Amino acid sequence: MENVNYVEKKFLLLKIITIFFISISVSNAELIKPNSKISPSEVVKIQLLGLQKNNDGFKDSGIEQTWNFAHPSNKEVTGPLDKFKRMIKSDNYQMMINHLSHTITQVRSGASWAQFEVIILDKEKIYHKFNWQVEKYTEDGPLKNCWLTTMVSSPVSLGSSI
Repeated sequence: MENVNYVEKKFLLLKIITIFFISISVSNAELIKPNSKISPSEVVKIQLLGLQKNNDGFKDSGIEQTWNFAHPSNKEVTGPLDKFKRMIKSDNYQMMINHLSHTITQVRSGASWAQFEVIILDKEKIYHKFNWQVEKYTEDGPLKNCWLTTMVSSPVSLGSSI
C-alpha cells in the first residue's frame, strides 16, 4: 500500500513540474515568424489570436505578432512598429485588442492572394466586420513564398450581441 502512495506522489510531482515548465515556455514563447508552410487562413488566425491575447507574454505582443505577418508594402504605409501600435490602438481598430471571439471565412482567392471576412466580438459585446487580404510574397529573401497581410479594411459595426 505504501508503494502505491509513493508512486502516486511521484506522478503528481512530475505533473506539477511538467506544468510549471510548460507555463514558463508559453509565457516566454517567441512570436511566430512567417514561413512558407503557413497557409493564408492560418496567417489571419495567428494575427487574430495574437490580438485577442495582446499582452500575453509581454506588453503588445499581439500587435507585434500581427506586425510580423504584415506584407512589406503594408508596412510602408502603416509602419514603423510604433506607428502601427498607435494605429491598432486608435478608435478605428482598438476593438481588435483583447476581443472575445472571432470568425474567419474565406470569400475569394487566387493563386497568390486570398480574401477573408473576419467578424470580431469585442469586449463590449459588439460585432465588427472586416475584409482581410493576404498575398504570397514573391520576391527573394527570407519572406519568399510566405503569406502576408496586405490589407485590413476599416470595421463595419454589426451591432450588439445582446
